[in-house]
Amino acid sequence: MVKIEPFEIEQWMDRLEGTPGVLNISETCAASVSHDDLVRFCEDKNAPSPLSLSKKLTYGAIRGSEALRQRVTALLDRASDAEPLPAENVIITQGAIAANFLLFYTLVGPGDHVICVYPTYQQLYSVSESLGAEVSLWKLKAENGYVPDVGELAGLVRANTKMIVINNPNNPTGSTIPKAVLEEIVAFAKQRGIIVFSDEVYSPLYHSLPAGQQAPPSVLTLGYEKTVATGSMSKAFALAGIRIGWIASRDRAIIDAVAAARDYTTISVSQLDDQVASYALSEPVVRPLLERNTALARSNLALLSAFVEKHASVCSWVKPTAGTTALVQFRKNGVPVDDPSFVLDLLDKTKVLFMPASPCFGRGVDFKGSVRLGYVCETGVLVEGLERLGRYIEEHF
Repeated sequence: MVKIEPFEIEQWMDRLEGTPGVLNISETCAASVSHDDLVRFCEDKNAPSPLSLSKKLTYGAIRGSEALRQRVTALLDRASDAEPLPAENVIITQGAIAANFLLFYTLVGPGDHVICVYPTYQQLYSVSESLGAEVSLWKLKAENGYVPDVGELAGLVRANTKMIVINNPNNPTGSTIPKAVLEEIVAFAKQRGIIVFSDEVYSPLYHSLPAGQQAPPSVLTLGYEKTVATGSMSKAFALAGIRIGWIASRDRAIIDAVAAARDYTTISVSQLDDQVASYALSEPVVRPLLERNTALARSNLALLSAFVEKHASVCSWVKPTAGTTALVQFRKNGVPVDDPSFVLDLLDKTKVLFMPASPCFGRGVDFKGSVRLGYVCETGVLVEGLERLGRYIEEHF
């Protein structure tokens, strides 16, 4: 029997999100939009409806519709002079979580070694371990802005290293790996024939980069065939409910292997979901949709930043530059709180929910006292949640 570690973040979310009256500032998607919202966003008022309800609901295109795969490649090729990625090099999946699992299931097994950034979404290292691979955690440091130190790779790599896993933007820290660092990672891997897998589920929501720093490109544009990227409509595009994600690679052999493995699982995605995603990524819709989500992220991050500054005696962080999540440490009398107990007590007394970092993102004592917040929710939810959190701090710290 395969030994699978409990997926802590998902189990915590499942247990607590349904709490009556909860103010959820743990949600990691940009505030969700509706089908009608997408139509209102569309800059071409003559564009056809997102859904063709007269179309027969067969399995549809097994790897995803041509229209959707072409729009995913346009997203991945953004602001790049690299050779365009063919639509045939994309597979549409049930969200990025299915994309990530399928990729590991296809490419990693006993005898393999994987290097994975840490902290990150637990799936990105636990699935490889469950499949029998050895995993080395590439620890990100707060003092380096949670940007990977490429100089450490030489001490982590082995003769059997199959894959380097990165997450850009990072969950839970909201940090960005700049283009120059991505190029160093790719160059290191290319010299050794190692696959570079980049979970880009929060891309392209690079909303608060330092002045003069450009948004990094997809890893697929950096001139190395053995690169793979996953993404979805859930986070940056505020459409988690349609369950659409993707796997893309410059290496057609990887794509064909993934497609063969998927024959044993989901076969294809819903035609209706595919149609909505294709509409959302169409040129008249995707620009205003991303503008809305970027503006929401910037304004909400300013609110959260003001809160952390106001409560600097008990709060500390590395301010996010991208994505929708932040990692904030809370201290009481100068000592990091017990974050699981803190989260549960806060929920009980205020109905405010965020996630404890030490069980959900850490091993051992890593990230003690820290919580992950999802701040790109509806602004009113964030404002009310921070007000309640502030009162809690005044009463209990």
